[in-house]
Amino acid sequence: MSRILRHLLALPFRIMPKSIRYRLIQTILTAESKRAPTDALRAFFQIDDHLTWCINNAAVQYENGIHVKHRLMDYHDFFVDRIQPNEKVMDLGCGYGAVANSVASRSGAQVMGIDLNPKNIAQAKTNYNLPNLTFIEGDVFKDLPNETFDTIVFSNVLEHIEHRVEFLSTVQKQLNPKRWLIRVPMFNRDWRVPLRQELGITYFSDGTHFTEYTRESFEQEMQAAQLIIAHIQINWGEIWAEVKHHA
Repeated sequence: MSRILRHLLALPFRIMPKSIRYRLIQTILTAESKRAPTDALRAFFQIDDHLTWCINNAAVQYENGIHVKHRLMDYHDFFVDRIQPNEKVMDLGCGYGAVANSVASRSGAQVMGIDLNPKNIAQAKTNYNLPNLTFIEGDVFKDLPNETFDTIVFSNVLEHIEHRVEFLSTVQKQLNPKRWLIRVPMFNRDWRVPLRQELGITYFSDGTHFTEYTRESFEQEMQAAQLIIAHIQINWGEIWAEVKHHA
């Protein structure tokens, strides 16, 4: 459906008085709740998925192009506080560069970010211009530079990789980092996640995820990749961990 057609279809709804609009939404949702519980839950979760998408888009606009979660969750500190000024840092799957910029500007380390999406890299280069920060467009599976790095930043990326143990082992051998700073979402962050799984509908927080973790499954995966967990904490339904290679 084209944007113009969507706008035309939504126009009558948008010009309604707010009180009538909300009452209409409530009536529709109440009608859905009268269906069989399984059907109602599936319908409500579909609505919830679209609402979450809308909220995330508005949250980016609210913060002028950077998702407000970066500020409210304050998770950049986890990475910045663990990096020294003389380090070389690689941010794998850096997105539009917000974390990489925080590390470069606040720690003084030499930081390189890589991402497959050319729009992300273009935005990163436009937004952030520090002498100790570079961004490259590339595939983390085949375009990593022939260099060594002290620290790998891996913020909400690992769950997007299918063969994770193999990937971790390959990058460890190629870039030879002393440690990884990893942030991943948890499966058991909310009771609705296993319920979605029971209902046979998408239960990951992102449709491109291959997994989401419990603490136990994360520890098992790190062990399989011969990485030792030096620190682990649970925040905002996520695992934040510092891991080191098993020498």
